[in-house]
Amino acid sequence: MSQSPAPTTPLASVVIPAHDEEAVLGRTLAAVHRDLPDDLRLEVVVVCNGCTDDTAGVARRFAAARPDVRVVEVAEASKSAAVAAGNAVATVFPRLHLDADVEVDGPSVVRLVHAVSRGGVHAAGPRRVVERSRSSLLVRCYYDVWERLPQVRDGLFGRGVVALSRSGQERVDALPRVMSDDLAVSEAFSPSERTVVEEAVVLVRAPRTTEDLLRRRARVVTGNRQADDAGVRGHGAATSLSTLVRLARGEPLLLPRLAVFLGVTLVARRRARAAIVAGDFATWERDDSSRVG
Repeated sequence: MSQSPAPTTPLASVVIPAHDEEAVLGRTLAAVHRDLPDDLRLEVVVVCNGCTDDTAGVARRFAAARPDVRVVEVAEASKSAAVAAGNAVATVFPRLHLDADVEVDGPSVVRLVHAVSRGGVHAAGPRRVVERSRSSLLVRCYYDVWERLPQVRDGLFGRGVVALSRSGQERVDALPRVMSDDLAVSEAFSPSERTVVEEAVVLVRAPRTTEDLLRRRARVVTGNRQADDAGVRGHGAATSLSTLVRLARGEPLLLPRLAVFLGVTLVARRRARAAIVAGDFATWERDDSSRVG
């Protein structure tokens, strides 16, 4: 039996900005290609930015076996600069933007692409699965509350992957550059223009320790303040006290975890204060614990 010829036109372009992601980039690239139908292929652009480890080497070794993977290097350690460089060389729409530390498989990519190929929907994200089996009790308590927040359930941020139509990409390109780029992308589209595809799944690893969680959340607080100042975050994307009260009333057993959530939030806000006062929206406080295999 003769084999079907390899497809010549990629289904979509996948842009992956990667800064010092040597430990996780291989599994991310493997996941994107896992279970991808034989009659489909992707154009994958890995943009290594300001790396001090072997991220580029990992990408090139993967590209040697997968001609659909391209590797671009930029000197500046900047996610926004990396995304711009990736968009400059990517040739296909829809366009997927994928963080180097999450995992989404081939069938999920296909479902996301199909979601933004329909008229009216310009941005799509997968269902988020937060892996926290190796996380401390306090971290698990925090995420038990965070995942219940309505804006977290409905928004496209915090998923590490978003698919955009051509017009969706044009809208995102016009946004101001902010630290919380996934929040800005989500807020750029009305609820009718964006969707969460439940049949598509992304694996996101939670921090392992409370200190790692606080580092991540302080960065989010800083980014949210910048997004507010830039006018790219709507009121509905913020966590209000009334939302937490409704959660407590609906699930009284959640009260101890709500206390943890509030405590982490308050400490993160205090830690973020110095960066906000200094106008430092460039320092990226990274959680490396979730990148440990």
